[in-house]
Amino acid sequence: MTSMHSPHRQQVLDALGIERWQLRAGGEPAEAVAEPVMAEAVAPPPAPAARPAAPPPAAPRSPPVAPAASPRPAAPPVQGRAAPAPAPLIEVPADWEGLRAVVKDCRQCKLCQTRTQTVFGVGVETAPLMVVGEGPGADEDAQGEPFVGRAGKLLDEMLKAIGHSRRENTYIANVVKCRPPGNRDPETDEVESCRPYLEQQIRLVRPRLIVGLGRIAAQRLLNSTDPLSRLRGPLYHYGPDQTPLLITYHPAYLLRSPREKAKSWEDLKKVHRFLRTGSLT
Repeated sequence: MTSMHSPHRQQVLDALGIERWQLRAGGEPAEAVAEPVMAEAVAPPPAPAARPAAPPPAAPRSPPVAPAASPRPAAPPVQGRAAPAPAPLIEVPADWEGLRAVVKDCRQCKLCQTRTQTVFGVGVETAPLMVVGEGPGADEDAQGEPFVGRAGKLLDEMLKAIGHSRRENTYIANVVKCRPPGNRDPETDEVESCRPYLEQQIRLVRPRLIVGLGRIAAQRLLNSTDPLSRLRGPLYHYGPDQTPLLITYHPAYLLRSPREKAKSWEDLKKVHRFLRTGSLT
């Protein structure tokens, strides 16, 4: 594995292409409960005039109450707008072939209506390093492989700088397997529909380290709303197996904001150090 110390440091920086990175141009109301409808009060008939003695006057009456025998039926409650129904539970296969087949035909959320194809993942299925991004873009949707556009090429250079590649020792996947329309952020129900697939991929790969790329992947993996600036740095642990997890910038962000490349390089050195020693220090 590539050393992070001199005299190789400049060679690694050159491989990363730091100086050559380019800037990309570029309710309804809540459920209303119907009030009970009272039957109309009926005034008592006048006492017959012929009776010699009328009963003593009744005590003052409370407000009229509907007769118990025949109340007017209450109107049904008005329903508010229902929250989106959760995706039905599905059985997630425990093997790669079965998992790919289920993801390929998945219709668990609305993204299936606009995708060209699902984007499952790519790389070495027993890799020590697993990289998790946000979701497919236009290039990925067309080709069926994650990170194949400009951001993907930059990611390959970043991995190469620390002795890694998708062909040799890294597995790459996304939080969602279908492209959100217009490259918008994936919505919560879409992420939750795909979560069982990602978690099964993690279980199958059994990586020594997961690296989350960008704000969306970081927030979804950590179930947090904190900005990326607060999520970078610490070593987290994900899932029932407590897999170590680090957060860094998405390559697409680095193309737009090349001034952040120095921070990204520090993150890459942490990844390299952890995979080599099992520690960040």
